[in-house]
Amino acid sequence: MSSSSLLKIFFSRSAKGTYSHSFPGLWYRAVTISVNSFCTTLSSAVDETTEDTALERSKTMSKAMRAYLERAKAHDKFIAEQAVEYEIGMRHLANIMGEDPETFTTEDRDRSIAYLFPSGLFEPRARPLMKHPMELFPKRKAAEFDESGRPFHTLFYTGRPAYYQVLHDITGVIMELDHFSSRMSRLNVSKDQEKSLNLGGSEWISKSELETKIIEPVKDDDYAFFIKSMNRMVNHPYSYRAEDFIMTYRKEVKTGQATQEIPKLMYTSDGVPYMTAYGGRKTARANVTVYGHGSGKITINGEDILYFSHIQEREQVVFPLHFSGLLGHVDVVAEVEGGGTTGKAGAIRFALSLALRPFLDSEVVEKMRLAGLLTRDPRVRERKKPGQKGARAKFTWKKR
Repeated sequence: MSSSSLLKIFFSRSAKGTYSHSFPGLWYRAVTISVNSFCTTLSSAVDETTEDTALERSKTMSKAMRAYLERAKAHDKFIAEQAVEYEIGMRHLANIMGEDPETFTTEDRDRSIAYLFPSGLFEPRARPLMKHPMELFPKRKAAEFDESGRPFHTLFYTGRPAYYQVLHDITGVIMELDHFSSRMSRLNVSKDQEKSLNLGGSEWISKSELETKIIEPVKDDDYAFFIKSMNRMVNHPYSYRAEDFIMTYRKEVKTGQATQEIPKLMYTSDGVPYMTAYGGRKTARANVTVYGHGSGKITINGEDILYFSHIQEREQVVFPLHFSGLLGHVDVVAEVEGGGTTGKAGAIRFALSLALRPFLDSEVVEKMRLAGLLTRDPRVRERKKPGQKGARAKFTWKKR
């Protein structure tokens, strides 16, 4: 108890006549000194008792508990040291690039690493990178109990306290929405139709992402129940009031093209931009190179567009150029082998569509994706089945 609390009790009793005093000023000063000295003595005694109790607990602590706490402390210390080194490295990187370390962002960091350590590796995860230690090293649960073995979390003995805490939070939010809805009904206030929850362009996090978020394993049935509970909240008439809570368990859905990295244009010794792409269709394989600032010339295995005798194959080859509006503005050189005429035309079309991406803006590229030009056709000739005339055809059945 603090000295001010004791003084309040003392003054309340003196006001009732419990204590009498003749000199208010001297009496107040004496009481204040006495109470302060008493509180100091009491706090020191409590500290000594706490230290003795902690010492006794450390003596009675099991080896497994002591090893667990030592590992947790060592991990926290390691992450703290790595975070300090990361901050120092960020400042050095900003100074190398001539940027202000105080305003050096993560985008500037990634761009600087790509500039200082150029890599031709196709897989982005295999390229040099610089990340915060919390992003590189897997998260670990903090100590869930103290030295005496007493758990911190009230749901510890459920076996999955983080998962059940999420369900508890969902229930609390739904109860708040129900209470608000009942209040609006009593006041005869109708729901504003303009206020609604917009979940377009997002989806629920996956089971693995939920496990990473709560740092606990989640069973399939538990994940299904979690999704069912969240959908119940979303379907509430006033779910827009819990938008922040709902969006913590949703992620942005990127289009197929947004997840693919479009390579940058390359340039010849004469400064002409070009891009090369590889494509396939059935057993045909094609390498296509598109040159900018061209006149619309198309070369296929050393010949012009008349390499294909049928008009259908010619239309397949020209379609990506016509769709993107680059027909007559770029030159195309294609080398194709394997397969028949249909497979060769399809392979050139797919490779040509991929090679045109760096010459176009994102809107046109997205239209090409929606039109199916950037998706490889997986269809192949179906094999003949034994006992049949062909892949699907049967022999003529005769009764005798």
